[in-house]
Amino acid sequence: MTENITLPTDLDAAIGSEKKDFAVKAGLAQPREKSISIIRFGILLTAVSSILVFTFLEPLLYGEEVHFVLNGVPTVASPDNLDPILVPAIIIVVFMFIGISMLSWGIHSLLKKGGYYVGTPIRLVHYQNGNIRSIDWEQFSGEIKFNGNADKGNISLQMRTGRMVSRKNGPDEYVPDVIYMLEIPNVFEVEQICRRRIKENDPTPTTKEHNIA
Repeated sequence: MTENITLPTDLDAAIGSEKKDFAVKAGLAQPREKSISIIRFGILLTAVSSILVFTFLEPLLYGEEVHFVLNGVPTVASPDNLDPILVPAIIIVVFMFIGISMLSWGIHSLLKKGGYYVGTPIRLVHYQNGNIRSIDWEQFSGEIKFNGNADKGNISLQMRTGRMVSRKNGPDEYVPDVIYMLEIPNVFEVEQICRRRIKENDPTPTTKEHNIA
């Protein structure tokens, strides 16, 4: 499954003499849904911050006063007295910066290519922008999700590692790390190879059943 793919020289050197089960080039680095969610949140945060900028800061540029309530106390800021609005202005600008950053990052991740993935009998190797990551098959839990057609599809491989995520209205939740291979060719064949290699390298001891007479 390596036909029609020319691997980068340093990736080929990293693989060495290991047998290549498959070698594919991914179309995307991150699921579109995640990128779109980041873009939406970035747009929302930027829009709200922009409204606050025009509401509180624009009048000052024209020499007008701004009336607002701070800590329950009616407050007036003017070009000659900026102290009352200094802290709110800094907060608004920070949120606008975060919103623009998230929007930029979302667009970047939506367009970012996924790099190369090479599977060998003992590991999965990912190459992107000159960086190489090697993950032994035993680090994957065996839970695999995939979709697509005979020409192109997506695979997500759940790992044994992860992190705890805090929830507002419930207990903390453990979220496993996931490796995505998105918009790759021969998705069904690659999924079968990954499943077989993960099973072959599973470090979990098998449990044997014994019948008691």
